[in-house]
Amino acid sequence: MSVTRKSILIVLLILVADQTLKILVMTHMTLYQQIPFFGNWGILHFVENNGMAFGLTLPGSLGKILLSSFRILAVVAIGFYLRHLIRLKAHSGLIITLSMVMAGALGNIIDSVFYGLIFSSSSPVETATLFPKEGGYAPLLHGKVVDMFYFPIIKGNYPEWFRGGSSFIFFRPVFNIADSSISVAVAIILFNQRRFFRHIDHKKADQ
Repeated sequence: MSVTRKSILIVLLILVADQTLKILVMTHMTLYQQIPFFGNWGILHFVENNGMAFGLTLPGSLGKILLSSFRILAVVAIGFYLRHLIRLKAHSGLIITLSMVMAGALGNIIDSVFYGLIFSSSSPVETATLFPKEGGYAPLLHGKVVDMFYFPIIKGNYPEWFRGGSSFIFFRPVFNIADSSISVAVAIILFNQRRFFRHIDHKKADQ
C-alpha cells in the first residue's frame, strides 16, 4: 500500500472511530454521566467544552468563532504540508503521524462547526437528539466539542502544610479520541525528530 493510501486510511479510521463514539455518547448518555471501566482506573465521563483539547477555552462567542476558524486553517495547512512531504518522499513515520494530527484536528472541527446544528442540547437529565425537528442548540461554528475519557489514575491528599491537605486527582483532563490522536502523534514526532526530518538534512547537503 502506498504511503498516500496509508495516510488517507489512517485519517478515515480515526475520524470514523472518533465521530462514532461521540455520537453514541451524545445520544445515549446524559451530560456529566459517568460509566466506570477498567475498575476505577478509567471512566467514560460525558462532558462538552467550547474550546481546545482537554477542556481549554477561549472566552465568548468571538473566541469560539476564532478557534473554529483557526482549526480549519490549521487542517488546510497540514493537508498541504502532507502533500509536500509525500511528493518529497519523506519518512513514512512523519507522514503517518501528521495524518494522525490532521485526523484529530478534523474530528474536533466537526464538533465545533456542525454539532450545534445537528444535535439538540444535552443536559444532566436528558440525552441529546440527532437532527431534532426544532433545530440544533447553536449556529454554525458554535458547536461544543464532546469529551468522554477520564482517567483519575492517582487520588490522594496534599500534605497539611501544602494547600491544607486538600484532595488531588491525577490525571484530571477529560478528552476524546481526536485529542488522543494528536497527543500521541506529537509525542512520536518529538521522540523521532532526527529520523523523521532526515529529508531536511539531505536537502541542506544538496545545496
